[in-house]
Amino acid sequence: MGILFIILLAVALAMDCFSISFTAGIVQSEVAGRKRVMMALSFGLFQGVMLLAGWAVCKNFAQQIMAVDHWLAFGILLFLGIKMIIDGFRSDKGENSGTDYYSFRSIIVLSLATSIDALATGIIFVGEDIKQVCAAVLTVGLVSFLFSAGGAWLGVYLKKRLAFKAEVLGGIILIGIGIKILTEHLFF
Repeated sequence: MGILFIILLAVALAMDCFSISFTAGIVQSEVAGRKRVMMALSFGLFQGVMLLAGWAVCKNFAQQIMAVDHWLAFGILLFLGIKMIIDGFRSDKGENSGTDYYSFRSIIVLSLATSIDALATGIIFVGEDIKQVCAAVLTVGLVSFLFSAGGAWLGVYLKKRLAFKAEVLGGIILIGIGIKILTEHLFF
């Protein structure tokens, strides 16, 4: 596998990180940049580590994970998306949703949800040497970090310039990502 393949794979795996970071940036644009960097670091770390874990456990365990990974990601993102939509409508009624999408717990759950595909993808590197695997892990982690940081920055930027129901839009985006993951695994 060449470096171009690894870069394209990294970009594909980072798209969910970008979307979720973008959503979090829109919903909580007032959050300090340090928390957005922490989310991006977590996304990058989880993507790289899960890719490495998928490679390390080889075909037996990866086959079992691949049977349910899409359902896990879909369930997590559906739950979070519905919660965001409900919170968005509550905030219109003057209630504070109180949801912190940059809390440690939220960052870990979202990092896990976005990296389940990386775990299953690790299997394609089983026949590769350790240098190739390390290059893939580092590239996937770095690209996921950059896409996450860029997504959060873009979300904050757009939130400050546009007026709309950010949490409702964010919830719809998360549900859309979950549906995309589920349909890709069930139909393709």
